[in-house]
Amino acid sequence: MARRPLPRILSKDSAQIARTQIARSRELARTAADSATDVLQPLITVTRGLRLLASAGRRRWADTPKDRRGPLLFFTASMVLIVALMPYGPLLAVIAVMAAAAWHGRDRTPSAPQGPDESQTQRLQALYEALVPYFSSSDDPAPLYAHGGEWEKAYAAHEFDDAGRIAHLVIRYPAYFTDGEPAARARIEQLLTAKAGRSREYHFAWEEEGNQLTVNALPPLPADIPAQRFVTAPGETVLGFTDPSEVQRTLPLSYGEERVDVPPVVWRTGIRSTEPHLLAMGHPGSGTSTLLRSVAIQALQYGDVLIVDGGGTGEYACLTGRDAVLAVECALPGALASLEWAARETERRLIAINLARQAGDPPPPDTRRPLWILVDRPSVFAHLALADGRKDPQTLLQVPLRHGRAANVTVVVAEQFDSAEVLADAVRQHTRARVVLGSAAPEQVEAVLGAPPHTTSMAHVPPGRGYARLGSGPVHRLQVPRTPDPYDDATSDADRQAVLELLPPRTTAVEEEPTALSKPTAVKAPVPAEALAAEPS
Repeated sequence: MARRPLPRILSKDSAQIARTQIARSRELARTAADSATDVLQPLITVTRGLRLLASAGRRRWADTPKDRRGPLLFFTASMVLIVALMPYGPLLAVIAVMAAAAWHGRDRTPSAPQGPDESQTQRLQALYEALVPYFSSSDDPAPLYAHGGEWEKAYAAHEFDDAGRIAHLVIRYPAYFTDGEPAARARIEQLLTAKAGRSREYHFAWEEEGNQLTVNALPPLPADIPAQRFVTAPGETVLGFTDPSEVQRTLPLSYGEERVDVPPVVWRTGIRSTEPHLLAMGHPGSGTSTLLRSVAIQALQYGDVLIVDGGGTGEYACLTGRDAVLAVECALPGALASLEWAARETERRLIAINLARQAGDPPPPDTRRPLWILVDRPSVFAHLALADGRKDPQTLLQVPLRHGRAANVTVVVAEQFDSAEVLADAVRQHTRARVVLGSAAPEQVEAVLGAPPHTTSMAHVPPGRGYARLGSGPVHRLQVPRTPDPYDDATSDADRQAVLELLPPRTTAVEEEPTALSKPTAVKAPVPAEALAAEPS
């Protein structure tokens, strides 16, 4: 008997085809419903009018005093009898009732005004006049932009929101405008932001081939999504959430009492990652510590975490003594000892993996478990080490940064803009995943991410709001999930409970917490240079 083939698991392409077919089916159903509504519109109108006439008759009968209801009923019956006895009376009565029902059942919704109103026209004209000095030239025989000109020719499309402000605008500009120069683009974007309203964020899309600029007012990203378990695979970390048009993936999240799908910014780490390490920059209060706390909670599901807190404010005290948390160091001696152990652990993993590959065996299990090194504000330790005559702890990050991808070691560094010059060259070179949080100048964002953002930033943003760029990919707007310190008095009870439920159980008493050097692997001897040279990064 021939074997029946097993059902094939849906692949990515087949799932995409299925989604496309579902979308087409919904579109066909929507089109059929609209067509049926157009065909049955007269019947719907007459039915609505009959219902309104019947309601009016009932109200008339209820408002009539009881002593007058008899004469009214007699008069109505007489009229019905007269109409019934007249030639063509019933037919004329039915036609009159249907006409009255059609009149009363008509759609009385006021039609939307065609084109912009007076205030919107003034906004568009003012914006047009403001663009004249930038999009006009004295040598142009037929200028598209001129003082007192017609703005209808310059705007291909325009939309306004409920408040009467510009929400979407497509601007035509002359071909001689230098749209390839960042400075020229920045001047136009700054002008449009000022004229359209500074309290919003705008996305600018320059189409150089068609000489068009599309401006869209972006809705604010949700800043109140609490910390929770994300549906991700091992090696995937959710940095935050972004616009739906920027990514093709969504995550089901609990948002209040509802379940919603939110587009995430997913950072992939591991052996095959092209961005194995991350650098987060921001001003005080921008949310960099919140980002590291969110990353640590997600990393504890599959690996071990070592935290070095240079701020010394106790932002990570909730992780002390937890399962899979190797250490939480806030002092310079402990930070040096922990980072030295991390460097030796990275070297040990490299040798073990290299020996296993040479023998044709899989890597040992202790090298496959991810090791996360989270360093918050290393510039503080650099200053203390310089004053105490010790080496900079950042020098101990060179081995994990350079060989961490092969050893399954991930480094995350958070620093503030006022201490950016203290960052070591190894941190700058090997952190290809970048995050900028808080109100930062466009020059600062471009210096960290390596590319300017395509959106404008507001003067006041909530904590955890900023931009993210993974490697050479696009720049995304980012909102970090709300992961506050549960031990902070300003944290609400709901947020405190949400974070505490995500933490692993406390397996070690705080006062008896072992340091990183107490791990068995910390006493490994230093690795010869030739062994490291044989291991590819």
